[in-house]
Amino acid sequence: MSRRPIGSRVEINDETNDIAISVKNLHKSFRLPTERSFGLKQAIFNRLRGIKGYKEQKVLKGLNFDIKKGEFVGIVGRNGSGKSTLLKILAGIYYPEKGEITINGNLVPFIELGVGFNPELTGRENVYMNGALLGFSNEEMDKMYDEIWKFAELEQFQDQKLKNYSSGMQVRLAFSIAIRARGDILLLDEVLAVGDAAFQEKCNEYFASLHGSQTVILVTHSMENVKKFCDRAILIEDGKIKDEGDPKKVADEYIKLWKQG
Repeated sequence: MSRRPIGSRVEINDETNDIAISVKNLHKSFRLPTERSFGLKQAIFNRLRGIKGYKEQKVLKGLNFDIKKGEFVGIVGRNGSGKSTLLKILAGIYYPEKGEITINGNLVPFIELGVGFNPELTGRENVYMNGALLGFSNEEMDKMYDEIWKFAELEQFQDQKLKNYSSGMQVRLAFSIAIRARGDILLLDEVLAVGDAAFQEKCNEYFASLHGSQTVILVTHSMENVKKFCDRAILIEDGKIKDEGDPKKVADEYIKLWKQG
């Protein structure tokens, strides 16, 4: 007999629907071990005594919100509030324990830039390999290759092995590749903090250009970016939505929580 999960994450492509993401009654918990079992015998003994060996941590507690197509929405909250868990569920890394998520369109997550890079290969080789992971053909990568290096401002390092790049150089290259990805919905995790001040300004200009043309979800601690880029913001506290709406109002509420410690 097949078992149907309580929670679900569904991807659709409905051009007549103006909702890009719909989240309904979303719950997520994790089991945290409280003691070590030291083998099967001890695990069985603990079970017979009614000792679970773990405690359940409820991270998300019934979130509900919709994001319209073309909106730039900020999701904010203190460390441990549940926003990173929400981000990973939206990205398909975690599965909801209860509730429903509907993704209307192709979602591209900017979560861990540079995943798939090989330090023993050159920058040139990594560009083509990373492009393949994003679904681009060699011919498509040929057309965008020069622009990738130009945007990253690393043209002179193309044929050096990636292990000789600084971490900042690697992230800049990964970012320059990632923004070529085809997506109706972009999911960003603090990606606006890439590189030095000049490069960050270039990234800011890029994201500002997305307004209205793509749906963007930014998970961040930067209230400056929330006020600067977002049409709407959602504040999560203790796994629940504490505030939602005007970015400045939500940012001010976040700052009050942060000062409370």
